[in-house]
This record gives sequence, C-alpha cells and structure tokens, in this order.
Amino acid sequence: MRHFDLIIIGTGSGNAILDDRFSDWDVAVVEKGVGSASSYGGTCLNVGCIPTKMFVHTADVAESPSAGQTLGVGLRRTEVRWEEIRDRIFGRIDTIAESGRRFRAEQNPNVTLYEGVARFTGVRRLVVDTDAGQETISADRVVVAAGGRPLIPDIPGIGDVDYHTSDSVMRLERLPESMIILGTGFIGAEFAHIFSSLGVNVTMVGRSGRVLRGEDVDVSERFTETAARRWDLRLNRTQTKVAPSGDGVELVLEGPDGTETVHAQTLLVATGRRPNSDLLDTAAGGIATAENGKVRVDSTQRTSVEGVWALGDISSEHELKHVANHEERVVQHNLLHPDDPVESDHRFVPHAVFTAPQIASVGLTEQQARERGVTYTSSVQDYAGIAYGWAMEDRTGFAKLLADPASGRLLGAHIIGPQAPTLIQPLVQAMSFGLDARSLPRGQYWIHPAMPELVENALLGLELD
Repeated sequence: MRHFDLIIIGTGSGNAILDDRFSDWDVAVVEKGVGSASSYGGTCLNVGCIPTKMFVHTADVAESPSAGQTLGVGLRRTEVRWEEIRDRIFGRIDTIAESGRRFRAEQNPNVTLYEGVARFTGVRRLVVDTDAGQETISADRVVVAAGGRPLIPDIPGIGDVDYHTSDSVMRLERLPESMIILGTGFIGAEFAHIFSSLGVNVTMVGRSGRVLRGEDVDVSERFTETAARRWDLRLNRTQTKVAPSGDGVELVLEGPDGTETVHAQTLLVATGRRPNSDLLDTAAGGIATAENGKVRVDSTQRTSVEGVWALGDISSEHELKHVANHEERVVQHNLLHPDDPVESDHRFVPHAVFTAPQIASVGLTEQQARERGVTYTSSVQDYAGIAYGWAMEDRTGFAKLLADPASGRLLGAHIIGPQAPTLIQPLVQAMSFGLDARSLPRGQYWIHPAMPELVENALLGLELD
C-alpha cells in the first residue's frame, strides 16, 4: 500500500488545489472520468457549464431571426450544421481536458495520477480500480471532490430505451427532429432552449405546475408562460411508462385530462443530479453523509473525519462551479495552514439559468421571505420601462428586488431577461459588501441608456423607511 501526503479525488475544482506550494508534497490525484468522454477536468469542463454555454450562445444566434421580425428586420435560419457545432465545441473542450491530464501525469513529478474508480476501505484509505488492476493507497490528508452524476427516475421501462442525460446529449451523432425532455429545472430549461433554437420539436414534461419552480414565483410564472409558447409543455404529469417506438421512444403520462402518450426520436432525462458519495463508499471511510447523500462538512469544509475535506457538488447544496471554486480556495488554505483555518462564505450565492429569457437570482425569494416571516418591501422594474428595453422591444423581462424597509439592506434580487446574469452582479456586490439600497442607486453614475438602468430604477422603486 502506497502512502501519500495528500490524495485528491476528482479533477474538477479539486484539481486547482495544487500549486507551487505543494511541490514538496507527495500527492495522488484520482479521476474516474465523467460522461461519455471519460475526460479529465470534472463536470463543468466536460459535460456542464462550459460546453452548455457554448451551445447556448449558438442557440441565441440561431434565435436571432425571430427577434429580428419584431424589429422590422427580415432574417431566416436556413441551415443548422450540427456536426460542425458539436465538433467546434468539443474540439476545444477535449483538447483542454487532455492537456490538463497530460500536465498532471507527465509534468508534475510529485503527483501520481490514478485513472479509475476509487472507493474507501478505511479511514483515509482507498482502493482504486484501474485498467492495470487494483491498487490500495492511503494518505495523511484526503480531499473528496468527486462531484455528482445525473439522477435517473424510476419509470417503468426506462432501462429498455436509449435515453440521454446532460452527460451525453451534447455529443449526439445527429440532430433529432423531436425530443422529450423530462424535467423542468435549469438543466431541462437550458437544453430545451438549445435544441428548440436549432430546430428540434421539444416536448417538456414535469410533475409540478411551473417550470423552474425554485425561482421566485413571479419569475417562474413568467418563464412558464414563455416556455408554453415555445415548447409543447406538459405540466402536472406523472410518467407511468416509457417504451421504444419506431425510431424513438414513447412516454405514457397521467395528467389532468387522463392518460396521454407523447412520441419523440430522443429522450433527455434532466430530473436532477445526485452526489457520488455512494460510488466512493464514504461510509467505509467513516465519512458522514446527509440523507440526500451529500458529504457533511463544517464551515472549514472539513468532514467528520480528521484530515479529510470535501468540496463542490459532492458536499455543497449549491451545485455551482463558482461555489466549488470558492470552497477549493478554502480547502487549499486549510491544507497549507491547519493552525489558522478559514471558513467558506455561502451568504450570498448567486445563480443563473442560461435559457431564453435568461434568469439570475441571489438571496431570498418572495415566497421564502414570507415563509420565514421576514419583513420586506419589494420593487419590480420591467425592461419595457427603460430606454434600452425599448430598443430591444422586450416586453417579458423584469427585475424584482426585496429589501429590509428599515435598514435598506437588500434581501434578494431576481432578474428575468436579456443579460440577467451580468445585470445582477452589482446587486451581489452590494449584498456582499453591505451597500444599502438607498446609497447604491444614488451614490454612483449609471450609464444612460444602458441596460443597468434596469437595476438603478428597481432600486429607486423600493419604498424604504
């Protein structure tokens, strides 16, 4: 059994821990691979945020003809070259992943790269199944950063059909004519935008009555209205059976009007993700997990076992790359400075959904404020009420802010519309650094007639004591 100073499981954000300060540590890095590519670099690089946003931008360009009609410009989408789109994106992604793997394997003499599935067999001890066979390794310190994987619902017949998840759907050999998307969360919403913009007939199926129901209720309702105009939206449905049908699949649903059947060439399962703690057999390593499988960590990212830390999707309720990167920096510091640990800051975590229209959010939703008995005042500013909104003829989007009426402290911010993830950043900054909603709009210039006036006007609309 080979013993190391440090074992890092997973090459997503965990990979960034190692810098020159670890050059005299004997380190093992373990990577099982993700998705159909089995590539180095974790979920975000290979099957998550980076390739999906490259597809989203392509989808936005493909959607421009419909936007042009409103503005008096006649445009047509005459051709979608799927193979070229796909290969352009993964030609870059796969090259980055392979260069990262090669760097760790060949240019870090103090790092041993194990490519295979690891599982705990004791405290800070693992067995790794590689192509060369099993190897047992141990370490003084372990970082668990092994991420998660798609959650597959227990639908009768699901094992008898060819289906895709977010891990595989971006590498389709050809663009289908039709697609069923199971799930109304952010993964489903983003892929529905991507594929419908490229000409695929999309049917979205969900159990609840709204798309993106975790967002502020006003945002979720507005997006659901928009989604119903773009896609065949089947809400309040229970999936009772799935089976092969011709060159595709058929899905049997129970809904408000009884039994119905939908057909499509391709089935995309986008019903959420689950942590990989079960694959690692964390229990055998003495590592405590929550009921949902997440590894339990304290504010310093330390697990229930001394010398073991966890970060990213396997432990965080915020399954977001920017959160994993923040937690990586915390773990890195605490590995190097065990007597002076720092804590993660999860107070104001923003997120975005890159669909159409785009969505961004930080802090409390209105329904959360009500449930918690928080006193608040709110303000809504439509894109249609600012000059740049007139230029875009945007009649759907808005910004919604919640604030404490006494202190002026921002409690939540929610934007649906063009460039929402960019527009929300000054509000994230204000919440993080304690800027109140009185001074923020009046204490600086806001460029006219730029889109940030949406935020300025929403702030000025808050009724504060």
